[in-house]
Amino acid sequence: MAVIGVLTEPPPPTWWRANRHKVYGAAGLLVGFLIGSHLHATPDQQPLPQHRTPAPATPGHHPTHTPPGRTA
Repeated sequence: MAVIGVLTEPPPPTWWRANRHKVYGAAGLLVGFLIGSHLHATPDQQPLPQHRTPAPATPGHHPTHTPPGRTA
């Protein structure tokens, strides 16, 4: 019987080949955290505009007032 080939163990994987899934996972989590915490920041709240004229102290005629009994 003739020996056709010699079976040998393949060389051990390099560090990158053995650990690339861990590197990609950690990088993905870091990028996801940065996107989630910085991209969707709440906009600055602008103060509401204040009225320039005070409301009348006594009830009286108002331009949008409809007298009782009349319909618009």
